[in-house]
Amino acid sequence: MPFEFILFIAMVGVFVVCAFAIKLPVSLSMLAASVAGLLVSGNGLGIRHLVEGTFGYVDTILVIATAMIFMRAVQESGALDALNIVIIKRFKSIPALLLPMLMLVAMFPGMITGSSSASVLTAGAVVAPVLILLGLPVAKAGAFIALAGILGMIAPPVNIPAMIIGGGIDMPFVGFELPLLLLTIPPAIVFALVLGLKHVKKVSWEEIAPKLEVETYKRYGPRLFIPILVVATLMVLGKTVPKYFGMGLPLMFLIGAALALFAGKRFNPLVAAKAAVADALPVLGILAGVGMFIQVMTLTGVRGFIVVNALSVPPVMLYVAIAVTIPLFGAVSSFGASSVLGVPFLLALLGKNQIVTAAALSLIASLGDFMPPTALSAIFAAQVVGIKKYSKVLKYLIIPSIVILAWALVFIAYSKQIAALY
Repeated sequence: MPFEFILFIAMVGVFVVCAFAIKLPVSLSMLAASVAGLLVSGNGLGIRHLVEGTFGYVDTILVIATAMIFMRAVQESGALDALNIVIIKRFKSIPALLLPMLMLVAMFPGMITGSSSASVLTAGAVVAPVLILLGLPVAKAGAFIALAGILGMIAPPVNIPAMIIGGGIDMPFVGFELPLLLLTIPPAIVFALVLGLKHVKKVSWEEIAPKLEVETYKRYGPRLFIPILVVATLMVLGKTVPKYFGMGLPLMFLIGAALALFAGKRFNPLVAAKAAVADALPVLGILAGVGMFIQVMTLTGVRGFIVVNALSVPPVMLYVAIAVTIPLFGAVSSFGASSVLGVPFLLALLGKNQIVTAAALSLIASLGDFMPPTALSAIFAAQVVGIKKYSKVLKYLIIPSIVILAWALVFIAYSKQIAALY
């Protein structure tokens, strides 16, 4: 039995024991697994490698931290409620348009922060009461915002799993926007209509208004959207005119957060920033742990061992392995699944278009947020809609998960043809 395989089993074993048996946070479990890999391989504690690994995703950590601050500022200013108000007033009589628009609103925080939990707990909490009022069963409303959570997490401009997978082979997060839109927006529209269209009933604005902060929108009006529009404009200019506007996402998000102070309701920026960073800390810790884990796998030859063996697997079995192992490992952490399995699988698929393939693998990794026992998106969605047993929400996510998995595998199989279309 190859020593690298024994080492890999030791690292994953320590990780599983720490995460499930001892109930340590995922970040600390990653740290323990990395230390175990160093010790078993004879590299001692290897503090230098742990530190280097921690800083492996420092750019992504900055993006997430600043994105969470921006999202909190937008929420505190009243812009999220205002977005809901505008959409509902405009489309309340056209359910076939209203539901996809509400899905996009629920996805928005995940698109900005790269966190499914952020989507469910912020915009999802705003959208859910409206969905229930429109006639959706409570469990289906929970499934609606849970799906919005993972699709928002994968949609551009911020996709942490894709950043992790790309970072594992030194591929910059550039050119992902269109593949990620193709992977997320069509399923988002389909799921919104399938889950809600047959249940939607006609309701008056007077029934919906109490669920939203109408007074804030009446007072500040469209100016509430200035921070969002400025950040979106800077993102576009950063891609089209990088010489003059290539300032990076962290600075763009901080500019948007500063503008939110003057666009709507007054709030304490220090309190909001502190709360945002506190919410982001679990994700930031996971990224630091993922960096250490990959560093140790690379140092000890485990990563190369996995890639070499993955290359020898028949293509059909490789797709089966991707479909089974990544979501199951994602039950602990979709970010962990992206690093431990997403990177080797991407290397095993070098004959494919790497951007489209990495984007599709990130979508498969996101399904880990539906996998028991953690099932973060489903659990938070159940809490938001007031259901004690998240299994009631989870049963409506089984078929969408299969569809998402099949959709992503099609993108991998035909990545070159899809890349040729744009």
